[in-house]
Amino acid sequence: MSDANQQSSTDSSSEDIKLYQHWRWLGLGFLVLLLDRLTKYVVVSELAYGDRIQVLPFFAWVRWHNPGAAFSFLADAGGWQRWFFIVLGVGFCIYVLWEMSRLRPSEKMLACIYALILGGALGNLWGRMVNGYVVDFILVHYQGYIFPAFNVADSALFCGVALWMVLIFREYRAAQKLAP
Repeated sequence: MSDANQQSSTDSSSEDIKLYQHWRWLGLGFLVLLLDRLTKYVVVSELAYGDRIQVLPFFAWVRWHNPGAAFSFLADAGGWQRWFFIVLGVGFCIYVLWEMSRLRPSEKMLACIYALILGGALGNLWGRMVNGYVVDFILVHYQGYIFPAFNVADSALFCGVALWMVLIFREYRAAQKLAP
């Protein structure tokens, strides 16, 4: 076999490995989307809008609708925010997929982070596109202090961003150790 054919065969097999790696991580993103859809389906099926079931002194199940973004940002903007957040969400998902396609096989942590973020973004995007709002159902509170209600998609987004911050900090620390 010539060197050119051997190189082409090696390139092809490394591309196949890279493709497999990305499908695996996309599977995690779609698992997050599926779990988000399933939990929202149960909430919508079992609770009326505005219902609240106190589970623990600091935790309740609720059914609230959020037409805005995180912390109900732009919730009362009059309707245009739905289309703004849909366009933003679609663009963001395309960007995350593009970034995932550029990852090296050794960047497993970053692939996991992107998958969590993608799954969360798709979960909330689905609700905005279909209903015009996101269903939030997890409420954490203490006495009169109420943290904004959230859902599985929000949790995946938060975990992805938190892990990303940890990864950035670790990379910064490693670079500092190598600096003279």
